Amino acid sequence: MIKTLYLRVVLTFSTVVVISVCLAFPIAMFLYTDDISTEVEQVLTKIGNQIISMSKELDPEDLDAFLEGTTELNESYALTLFDSDKKPHAFGMPNKDFMKLQPEVIDQVLQGQTYKKLQLQFGKFQDPAKVNIGLPLTVDGKQYALFISPKITDKSKAQIRTGVAFVLLIVLIIGSLLILIASRYIVSPIKKLTVATNRLARGNFNVNLKVNQKDEIGLLTESFIHMASELKQLEQMRQDFVSNVSHEIQSPLTSIRGFSKALRKHDLPEADRQRYLEIIERESERLSRLSENLLKLASLDTEHHPFTPMTYDLDEQLRRVVVFYEPQWSEKHLELDLDLPRVKIVADIDQLNQVWINLLGNAIKFTPEHGKISVRLEPRTDHIRVLVEDTGIGIRKEDQDRIFERFYKADASRQRDIGGNGLGLSIVRKIVEMHQGFIEVQSKPGEGTLFIVILPVMARRQKQTKA
Repeated sequence: MIKTLYLRVVLTFSTVVVISVCLAFPIAMFLYTDDISTEVEQVLTKIGNQIISMSKELDPEDLDAFLEGTTELNESYALTLFDSDKKPHAFGMPNKDFMKLQPEVIDQVLQGQTYKKLQLQFGKFQDPAKVNIGLPLTVDGKQYALFISPKITDKSKAQIRTGVAFVLLIVLIIGSLLILIASRYIVSPIKKLTVATNRLARGNFNVNLKVNQKDEIGLLTESFIHMASELKQLEQMRQDFVSNVSHEIQSPLTSIRGFSKALRKHDLPEADRQRYLEIIERESERLSRLSENLLKLASLDTEHHPFTPMTYDLDEQLRRVVVFYEPQWSEKHLELDLDLPRVKIVADIDQLNQVWINLLGNAIKFTPEHGKISVRLEPRTDHIRVLVEDTGIGIRKEDQDRIFERFYKADASRQRDIGGNGLGLSIVRKIVEMHQGFIEVQSKPGEGTLFIVILPVMARRQKQTKA
């Protein structure tokens, strides 16, 4: 069995060349024999007319000597002369052989008609050596029939075939050498791809392949380089994810462990004991939220996460979320400005409810006391805009493009105090994209933040793609 692509390509191309060469000779003979026969016929007709014209001008007394002389001057043809008695005279033929012709053919030429032995037909394989032309000849008042045929011997035909075969053999040899070179050129980038694939399989994502070709192999190489780059990013994301999860889990666990040890002291004041218990409870809730958000993201990343769109009032859903957070915004004396005209939407009610809870929850957390939060609903022809704006601390420009990344915190120290884990906005963006919508943010530090969610009126689940 052939195991290397190089050998397979060489053998395949060589087989094609050999078959082509073997078929070329008979096909060429088949296609061009008629043309050659026609050309021979025209040459013989011209020679015959010249002989007849010369005989009229010279009026030779010895016709046999005259015809013998013409064949000696030009050895490419042979003559056979028939007199009125149909007696043959051969000129320019070995052993004085003459053409075997039917009596009616001889009579036809003696009567002044021209004869062509082969009536050439399209696609009919004919031997040019058998072309035969008959012309009427009149000398000294006597009528003759002059037949002309090419003098091509079997040896000459064999030499022609040998020459053609030799040329085809040279073509075969040169073609095979060129195939060896071309095959190496074709297989070389594939070998490089194989080496790069093995390195990639061992975890080395630093693939450096030069792409000089624009053909299918060049496109394959570019796709491989792109794949390696994506895998490298994916591996980096995985490592960052593990590192972030470990950090987020380690911090509350450290607090819980430390305060649990402190609670063992028998002389611990009751006020400190209660404070430690509150911290343990708060850190436990933080772990619970982290676990819940991780499970939520993992579920959203799969194709099997439930997606049940239904028609409902979006404005009513937003009002319920605002009422849900009333204790929080009332405690901070925040002003809520609602502009919610009646709008119906077809979407997954539970998932979008999670979006509004996260956005409004963030607005309340990052808005100082006596601040203002506005929630507006803007229906358009084929989509809906939901705007959640606050007068909070704002987000720096360099952080705005990254706040939707998992575990990213624009201000890690302040979010740690507030209790965030950097997953809420990632969940928001994932849900919005699943509804074939998108979310954007506009913010200035110290002036507040505006989140704009744009959703189609009738949402359909967006097919999941992996980074």
